[in-house]
Amino acid sequence: MSGSMVEFPVNGTSAGGYLAVPDAGSGPGVVVLQEWWGLVHQIKGVCDQLAGEGFVALAPDLYGGEFAEHTEMDKAGELMTTLPPDRAARDMSGAIDHLLALDATTGDAVGVVGFCMGGMLTLLIAAIEGDRVAAAAPFYGAPLGDDGPDWSGLTAKVEGHFAAVDDFFPPEAVTALGEELRDMGRDVEFHVYDGTGHAFANWENPLGTHDEAAAATAWGRTLVLFRTCL
Repeated sequence: MSGSMVEFPVNGTSAGGYLAVPDAGSGPGVVVLQEWWGLVHQIKGVCDQLAGEGFVALAPDLYGGEFAEHTEMDKAGELMTTLPPDRAARDMSGAIDHLLALDATTGDAVGVVGFCMGGMLTLLIAAIEGDRVAAAAPFYGAPLGDDGPDWSGLTAKVEGHFAAVDDFFPPEAVTALGEELRDMGRDVEFHVYDGTGHAFANWENPLGTHDEAAAATAWGRTLVLFRTCL
């Protein structure tokens, strides 16, 4: 299963992304949000995996063609911190528009899955887009502290996957966010995987933390979430 690069309209301009469609030709839509490295081969591989499971998957290129190698952590950090939040939101919304407009996409809402920076953006776009996002699966990333959005728009079922040892997104803060959202009446469950480090689901192992067993469990839960909600 493999996809292709596409362009889609966004507020009078355009953005790019990687689109993978299942062999059956149609299925529920899922937006895939990149780690801080950019739209790299591994993120395209996630789209291909989803297509293999029957979903129409689109990963918007939030860096507009820029990306960092795994040896370029400083560049990755710069790309992430200089990404304008309004442009990221615009491009993610445009990706949802594009997915829902495709003949291949079934249903009137999408799922979203994202990793690291993309995990944080998964929750942000779910809150912004309301009932256009039916399911959200953030991996080791969440808006913590003052980074939080207006959660009143969050209607998606959320199932998140977090590392037990993570300086970027500490599990204590993530757990507190989950409790806060449940107190608001949101349908949220956050899993913290014992013995894992940040990026444990990235099979390219950029940080030396890949955990095959935890990744398989988290991915299986994500597929069940999407099959149930989409």
